[in-house]
Amino acid sequence: MITKENPARTTEVVGVLPITGPAGVDAAVRRAEAARRDWSAHPITGRIAALRRGAAAIAGRAEELAVLLARESGKPLADCRGEIGFALAYLEWVCERAPDVLAEQVADDGAGRLVTRRRPYGVVACVTPWNAPVILTMTKLAPALAAGNTSVVKPSPLAPLTAGEVAAALPHVEVVHGGAETGQALVTHPLVRKVAFTGGDAAGRAIAAAAGAMLTPSVLELGGNDPAVLLPDFALTPDDYERLVMASFATSGQVCMAAKRLYVPRRRAGEFMEAYVAAAERILLVGDPLAPGVTMGPVISGEAAARVRELAWGRGMAVPLGRATGDLSAGYFVTPVLVAELADDDPLVVTEQFGPAVPLLVYDGEEEVVSRANASELGLGASVWSGDEERAFAVAGRLEAGFVFVNTHNRTGMSLRAPFGGVKRSGYGREYGEEGLLEYVQTAVTHAPAAFRPGGSGMSATAYPDRT
Repeated sequence: MITKENPARTTEVVGVLPITGPAGVDAAVRRAEAARRDWSAHPITGRIAALRRGAAAIAGRAEELAVLLARESGKPLADCRGEIGFALAYLEWVCERAPDVLAEQVADDGAGRLVTRRRPYGVVACVTPWNAPVILTMTKLAPALAAGNTSVVKPSPLAPLTAGEVAAALPHVEVVHGGAETGQALVTHPLVRKVAFTGGDAAGRAIAAAAGAMLTPSVLELGGNDPAVLLPDFALTPDDYERLVMASFATSGQVCMAAKRLYVPRRRAGEFMEAYVAAAERILLVGDPLAPGVTMGPVISGEAAARVRELAWGRGMAVPLGRATGDLSAGYFVTPVLVAELADDDPLVVTEQFGPAVPLLVYDGEEEVVSRANASELGLGASVWSGDEERAFAVAGRLEAGFVFVNTHNRTGMSLRAPFGGVKRSGYGREYGEEGLLEYVQTAVTHAPAAFRPGGSGMSATAYPDRT
């Protein structure tokens, strides 16, 4: 059984779920496969109507689901409301854009007749994380279902409840629960035709290896060690500083695209630190996720808390941030901290900390900071902050990241139309935007070359086609 505790009050059990064994996974995949042909045969307008009915059911329970998400994940209630709202907004965006993006394309001209169709894969296995379980489940299910696939979802056992409820509200989705064994049974099932995964590096490697052994295509959104580069001309208002603070500490820093390394010009480092600490005092209130005004809750587990404390304390100059409210001894709370005077090879700089600790690093020149920002095996996100937008975009173009924000970072810089994903060891494939829709279809082509159509001139059996 999965017994889910509340990370803010660890003696409180939020829910209990049975683990799905290999036989249960097999049955779920086979049910999804049995529904696949009928679902994919529906016109896309019918599929979208069904998805909108699912969205209405989720919206009708939005407050209940937000409270459940806060209790199981430790995220502040306001964030949970926002996550559910954003997931529904993305689902609606897919419903609006899918008919055009997935439409059949026909070219009928002097070169011949070429018909390009977008066909679903079949059963899509979605393995989703605990840190943003609703939106990161929806970024997989919405495009997959709109395209005519069916799906089996395995939420993380660290936050399985809300994601499972949301997934079950959508048509032709099966939900299974468990850890690595359940995930392995799902990803390696012979009827699974596509795998979508968001999570950490170690689990991503295991998923990729398992899917690769089955020759099952996958899309992987893995971790990041995102640099935030403040150029010498940065001009941040108090609101900008608060946004930058939350770029690192939203969801207690447990976000793949959080600002995880802050690069500041040496001559402005003192000014920056003073303003940053003041902003944190205003914006960061650590406490129970259900308490009014709280903006940062606990981390997800005792193991995560111990890991972050080990990374953040004992080296460099650690500056505690923000304020606290209530009894924090009852849960996995970690004091947010800014750490200065660290070398580039310090574990807090090199490692994706995935918690409420961020290093402050000084630099002297643009070439230097670009080189240091790129000195990571990960390349998910990054940001550039400058009073000169053209200069910011020029520097952004030199950063090795799949998504670079300008004058913001993390969720405040996201857009439903913008494809999101990593380079290097931060994964492959994209979510959001038209590319996120196209991840869940295969291109199928029918072609009649002009030479072989009625009245065509023909072609020698040994000839190559011309450039048309």
